[in-house]
Amino acid sequence: MDIRQYRHFAAVAETLHFGRAAERLGITQPPLSQSILALEKSLGATLFARTKRHVELTALGQQWLPHVREALAAIDALPDMAQRLRDGETGRLSLSFVSTADYSVLPDLVRRYAEAFPDVEIQLVEATSDVQVPAVLAGERHAGIVIPPPNRALPTALEYRRLVSEPLVAATPSGWSLDGPLDLGALPDAPLVLFPRTVAPAFHDLVTSYVAARGQPVRIVQEAIQMQTIISLVSAGLGMALVPASLRNLARAGVRYVDLVDPPILETGLVWRRDDTTPTLGGLLGLVAEPASAPD
Repeated sequence: MDIRQYRHFAAVAETLHFGRAAERLGITQPPLSQSILALEKSLGATLFARTKRHVELTALGQQWLPHVREALAAIDALPDMAQRLRDGETGRLSLSFVSTADYSVLPDLVRRYAEAFPDVEIQLVEATSDVQVPAVLAGERHAGIVIPPPNRALPTALEYRRLVSEPLVAATPSGWSLDGPLDLGALPDAPLVLFPRTVAPAFHDLVTSYVAARGQPVRIVQEAIQMQTIISLVSAGLGMALVPASLRNLARAGVRYVDLVDPPILETGLVWRRDDTTPTLGGLLGLVAEPASAPD
């Protein structure tokens, strides 16, 4: 059985006339009749009841026709589907992201991508940078929004593009009543809530180096791997946290965001495999061709 037999069956079923069906198909009637007979033989059942003057569908033929039409429509749509997959207009995009990106570049990037490619399925996975890089290298993710290591020292198989650079601010318990710009040098022995270095070495080192440079000991009282959890711990009064300025978008009772004197700058960017030619990834890269400015 081949696809031509399905088309032959549909043409005869819709015209109930072998001559008109043959004319529609651009063939002569004898090969059409032979094609239908071969189809019926392969199915082990009769699709048409025939007389010299009349053709009609059998009960099987009537029930099978909608399925054949559906199959033919799907086959006819394959070339267009291939073109849309080639152009990244449909398919799947798997994108991981650090929790800090959820309050800066991620929402706008996802919105713009969804508007540009509404038929692409976007799979979002929150993960720390240390988890994302191996996943992208292994092909488990098309791209990841990460905090790069110092000097952007990433594996050579990866490409990197900066998305945003923004200053850190101090998230403090509202009861501390501190005003900015805040000089940590005037805040002795401040308790810190911070990402563990094992999962976010670049961010951890950025914060601890800044605190040490302001002449204060680094006293970490609690660690958490999600920014929402860090802010919750601050609201509980356990300590302060240095967080990206975009975290001001995360309003939380019991927390104040205070500008810092000479704040450190946190960079966030996109990583992907150099050899990944997935069209949906190409669409994403087209949207981030120009680095974004820091959010207001």
